[in-house]
Formats: sequence, C-alpha cells, structure tokens
Amino acid sequence: MFAFLSEYSIRKCVHPFRFGLRLAMKTIMQENQSSQELLSFLDEFRRMVNVCVAVGIEENVSSLKALSLKSYHRLNRDTLSYYRLCAISAATGMIRNYRRAKRKNPRTRMPYARKLMLTTCYGFKIHNGCLRLPIKPQEFVYVKLNSHTLQALSGLDVRSVTLTPWTLSIGYSRETVEINPEGYVGVDRNLDNVTAASTELTVKTFDLSKATRIKSDYRYVKSRFKRNDARIRTRVFSKYGEKQRNRIQPLLHSVSNSIVDEAKSRRYGIVMEKLTGIRRLYQKGNGQSRNYRARMNSWSYGELQRQIEYKARWEGVRVIYVPARNTSKRCSICGYKTLESTQRRLWCPHCGAILDRDENAARNIAAGGLRFSPNGPPGEAVKGNPTTTVIPRVDGGKPSQPPTRPKPCDQGLAEPLKRL
Repeated sequence: MFAFLSEYSIRKCVHPFRFGLRLAMKTIMQENQSSQELLSFLDEFRRMVNVCVAVGIEENVSSLKALSLKSYHRLNRDTLSYYRLCAISAATGMIRNYRRAKRKNPRTRMPYARKLMLTTCYGFKIHNGCLRLPIKPQEFVYVKLNSHTLQALSGLDVRSVTLTPWTLSIGYSRETVEINPEGYVGVDRNLDNVTAASTELTVKTFDLSKATRIKSDYRYVKSRFKRNDARIRTRVFSKYGEKQRNRIQPLLHSVSNSIVDEAKSRRYGIVMEKLTGIRRLYQKGNGQSRNYRARMNSWSYGELQRQIEYKARWEGVRVIYVPARNTSKRCSICGYKTLESTQRRLWCPHCGAILDRDENAARNIAAGGLRFSPNGPPGEAVKGNPTTTVIPRVDGGKPSQPPTRPKPCDQGLAEPLKRL
C-alpha cells in the first residue's frame, strides 16, 4: 500500500508573537479499498450532510450552534450522535463557502455533497495495527494500516480520521517549541523560480521551470479533447489533473523542504509575501491572451506557501508575512525606487546599483521580516510613537514621518516671541 504525507491545518495554542508551545498538525494518507458495509455508511453520512445543508439554507443559518439546533432532530436517529455532529460541522463549512462565493457571483449553484466521505474526530481507535471505526452501537469496522502509517503515528496524538472509498487520511499532532530566530530568510515566489535570501546576504535560487512545462503540456493535451459530453470530459480532465498534481507535488516538496531545513539549521525565521487577489489580475476581459492567462493562473504560489508554512510550524520555525507592495521595485541597498533594465535586472538611479529582480525582492522581504517581527524596532511597531527609527534597506534613508511645516498661526505667534 502507498502512503504519503500532507497537511490540512496548523493550529496554534498560544499567541503567534509569543514564544512557547504550539500545536502543529499533519495528515498522513494511505490507499484503502472500502468494503460494501463501509460504503453504505459513507453514503448515509453524505445524506446527513446534504440534509443539514438544505436546512441551513432554508432557515438562513450558518453558525454551528444554530444549525445544530435546527437540523439535529432531523437526522437519522440510528446513527451515532458524534457522526451527526460531524455531519453538521461539515455542512456548516459548505454553507459558509457558498455564502462567500455567492457574494462574488450571484449565480453560484446550491451546495451539494456528491462524493462519498466521512470525517470524524470521535469514536475511532488504533489497535493492533488496525483502525477501528464504530458504525453502530457495539458494531465496528476495521481498516488495516500499513507500516509507513504506523511508523508516522507512533508516539503522536491522533486527532481526526477522513475516509473515502479509496483513501484513508489520519490527522495527528504534536507540541512544538518555536525557535527564537537569529535572522530571517525572505522567500520570493515566481512562476519559474523561487529565490531565498537571508539577512546575512546569502542567496539561493530554486528552478521551477520544469513544473511550468508540465502544466503547459497537460493544458495542451486537455485542449485537444473534442468529445461533446460533459460527464466524460469531467472524468478525463480529473484523470489528467491528478497526473499533473502527482508530477508537480514532488517538485514543490523538494523546494519547501530545502527552505525549511536551511532555516532550521541556521535558526532563521521565514518571511513571505502576503499575496492576495492574484487570480483577479488574470481574468477574462483584462486584455490578456488566453494562453497568458492560463499560464499565470497555473502558478502554484498558494500550494508552496501552504507546504512551507506547515513544515515550518512542525519544526518550530517562525513564519512572518509582509505586504507585497514594491518588494521588487524598491532598491534593497538604499531603499529608493528602481528602474527596469533588461533580462529581469534593475537599476537604481540613487546609488547606481544593478540588481537582479528576484534577489532584490527576496532581500526586501527578508528585511521586512525585521520590521514586522515582534522584536522589531519600537518606532515602527507602535503607531504614533514620537521616536522615528530608520531601518536599513527598508526605509532607504527616508524618515518614517515627513517633516511638519509650521502653521500660519504658529508663525504669527512666533513674531511677538522674537520681539520679547
């Protein structure tokens, strides 16, 4: 059986700017072929989720407590109570996503759970190399765990179980101590490469052009599909999408592992840009070609960020996000705005430096980590602080607050004082 590691969420038990214990979570997944009895139970769980979704939309509720009060008595009483609560929780997430999508697009379709899936945090137990799941009072289903899964779960707390007809995912956690960073490494994510630059002026570039070529090849293969059948087209696209992910994920994992291992060994914190609204820049109607929009929308910046974040939390490495504005345009030496040159290079008219665009952005991001970290300069951390602290490579010699000119009334008061 085949298993691999992934991650769904990282939960912190302390304030993100305080050093101490944090609860980091991972998920391990293995292949599993469900029995007919288990498939029937998955179908019943899906039916309960759809009932809760219909009740929530009909009653116009989206909170977990309100949906529980409205829908709990409508679910199958023969099902164990914690499965009913898990179905209500899953329906709550679907309703909230539906409302968020409907605000952007009023023609959004009503949510409906089509895939067989069971997610639970209660009742299961791992015993003698098997996962025991209760389906009825005193009735259990056993799922065999492979050696890789048992080795990954040894000595850790198992938190949740997600079961589908073909896979089994088990979430587990451990408490980690955050390392007090002695420096920061900035990560600049681009379509074809990732650049990491530290505050000690070391730079490392990771090539991701192979991932871009793989995505382009699969786009071409899917574009040649001419069958006018939506169901078959969806099935074929899903198959090629899975093949593409299986080839892209190892490349992204290799980059994220290198960045996190380097940060852990040197006791660095990781700084990344807060990238939001990227997909809106490449929508239809923006005056861009179809091929260009497809190429830019295939950029896996979010997946790489997810991998770096959960791996860093697991190892106790701090992760900081800084605004993405002008990280590529601002000179990392003097802080002034640069001018575009050839071959992704920049020229600063103030200090005359010629910089690589990606390295310059990574250095600015790393310097931003010093500014936005909890141990950063006090003049920048507190708004309205009368002391102004200039940060090298961030403020570029410019004062944090512009000089104030005397008001006309102040000038009028100054004349009598001179006479005195």
